[in-house]
Amino acid sequence: MTYHVYLVEDEVNLNRLLTSYLQNEGWHVTSFTTGTEAKAAIPQKPHVWILDIMLPDADGFELLGQIKNECADTPIIFISARDADLDRILGLEMGSDDYLAKPFLPRELVIRTKKLLERIYGKMPSTAASPVSDALDISSYTIWEKERRVYHDERPIELTSKELDLLLLFAKHPGQALSRQQILSRIWGTDYFGTDRAVDDLVRRLRKKMPELRLETLYGYGYRMTDV
Repeated sequence: MTYHVYLVEDEVNLNRLLTSYLQNEGWHVTSFTTGTEAKAAIPQKPHVWILDIMLPDADGFELLGQIKNECADTPIIFISARDADLDRILGLEMGSDDYLAKPFLPRELVIRTKKLLERIYGKMPSTAASPVSDALDISSYTIWEKERRVYHDERPIELTSKELDLLLLFAKHPGQALSRQQILSRIWGTDYFGTDRAVDDLVRRLRKKMPELRLETLYGYGYRMTDV
């Protein structure tokens, strides 16, 4: 399944740049430079709209409202050069799903769009045409398992291979008590002959890099991730 992304951005050079980044993800991108063009395309119902609310020929908030009236379930990311709390709150209240203030890195928009698409469509019942998400959300962190990447509020976190393996182990067993021996076997392998203090050191490093993780110490036994 190919996602259809509709981008509304009146700055031509920025429009081309963002379009290129979005297309590099394998998405079909249709771009508009005016509100009038975008309004005419509302009935086509793409998978996601990326909408600049500051347009020369239209009220971006009015356009946002028309999109939601036509198809309330279509996700919208709106962007603006005005980093005003009122704009952000108004857009979110009108039904937008995310907000970006200019200037921003094109890659940040890609990450936010990918995360939104996976959240909206990746949780749909599985069908032959449905995308399958490999993203795991834990607190304010997002883990992309296949890419072996971790983000915190869209910022990457650098983890070692074993730190990431431990994080994935906890993420896939939320609320489950894991003994030190279980963790050793899963992370280091069954032929590991070292001390189980290696587990404590690895957990300590993971806590330092990801302080919002809720890792509970089970004294004399192991660890458990809570409130995922």
